[in-house]
Amino acid sequence: MANILNIDKQITVIAAPAEGSSIRSIERMTGIHRDTIMRLGVRVGHGCTAMMDAHMRDLPCTRLEMDEIWGFIGKKDNHVRPGDDPQLGNVWTFCAIDADTKLVPAFKVGDRSQTTPNAFVRDVASRMRNRVQISTDGLRAYVNATEQTFGADVDYGQIIKVYGAEETDQRRYSPPEVISSEKKIITGNPDVDLISTSYIERLNATTRLHMRRLTRLTHAFSKKRENFEAAVGLHFAYYNFVRRHNTLRCTPAMAAGVAPSFWNVGDLIEAAA
Repeated sequence: MANILNIDKQITVIAAPAEGSSIRSIERMTGIHRDTIMRLGVRVGHGCTAMMDAHMRDLPCTRLEMDEIWGFIGKKDNHVRPGDDPQLGNVWTFCAIDADTKLVPAFKVGDRSQTTPNAFVRDVASRMRNRVQISTDGLRAYVNATEQTFGADVDYGQIIKVYGAEETDQRRYSPPEVISSEKKIITGNPDVDLISTSYIERLNATTRLHMRRLTRLTHAFSKKRENFEAAVGLHFAYYNFVRRHNTLRCTPAMAAGVAPSFWNVGDLIEAAA
């Protein structure tokens, strides 16, 4: 059982998925049954989400980038059949990053309807101390959500990229080429030179690398929504509080003044308890 593992084993089990290991590979490495690993991961993951909800308040962020990353639970949408569990299918993780501190102040797991972006942007707004500049891609849902949440009290711009057509099968797993991009001012007076989604796109790459459930072209995926949400919470807590950012030479939480020093995985487990 997850609650009888000693702290050293708990640290080993939690550190491994945070660095990109799958549940079954952790089972092979540690000899701990995958159900025990999963129960511990779910408990710590949900605890991490609650911990971040409490810590990410009155943040000094001034420039945010937002995007969403695709995944699936159980099966992709085109394989879902009538009578299947309604939680199965595509799932989107909306997240924001502070361009200066690289902090992830909030995230939201849901579908791509207007409901999820609305809740996500409201959550982001509730955590900010200052007026912010927001950059997103051209998804219309962000415009509606930002207008509903901030009104005129925001500087918001979009960068809209035009991609070339897919080529031969040799490029099947490669991203399409960007052939042009356009920056648009949506609300307020954003600095046009700073309208960008580069940091959030890099965060998406980091997330896919370190969260096995989102790594493309593997057999790893979540079978339950609860497990997926816990894995997302663990990933962003580890990213914010434990993982050293090479450019900043500290963690994003330290750069934003949320944490005074580096955390280790033991600290994360204790804070999530």
